[in-house]
Amino acid sequence: MNFSDALGDYFSLFGLPRRYTVDPSVLESAYLDVQAKIHPDRYAHLAENERRVAMQWASHANEGYRILRRPVPRARYLLHLAGIDPQIESNTAMPPDFLMRQMLLREAVEEAEQDGDVATLDNLLRELRRDARAMEQSLADDFDVRGDLIAATARVRQLMFLERLQEEIGSALETLEN
Repeated sequence: MNFSDALGDYFSLFGLPRRYTVDPSVLESAYLDVQAKIHPDRYAHLAENERRVAMQWASHANEGYRILRRPVPRARYLLHLAGIDPQIESNTAMPPDFLMRQMLLREAVEEAEQDGDVATLDNLLRELRRDARAMEQSLADDFDVRGDLIAATARVRQLMFLERLQEEIGSALETLEN
């Protein structure tokens, strides 16, 4: 690895095509290859500035792996590379049917949590994971097949809702099971 080169984007760093669809095993293998080449311990004998550059590369690789291995961060990163700000914090516009379903799911989660109903929470979590997988496939189509970044942007916001609700259910299950 030539440390004098610019850090570049994460896809280039790992030798991957700039696509939403990423084979997890290929990503992990590429990450391990990069880490083997740039691990700071390999440069411990060099001058301070060269060790610092090696540390920057290692940090860049770690961050890239963290982002590319998860669907939402990877989608947001692709939008960023395309110069699109998904306005996650400010744009809350969603299709009415999606919002209605989210409200119903949240009410069901609250009720199950209050009742201590672990089985219902487990079922809701499975349902949300299934919905998230379907949405991830739609995102793959948006990015990789149609190149529809506007649809991808809206879908990323929706997928973030699903992830947050999954996290809330996970926390509720953890609390109830302890």
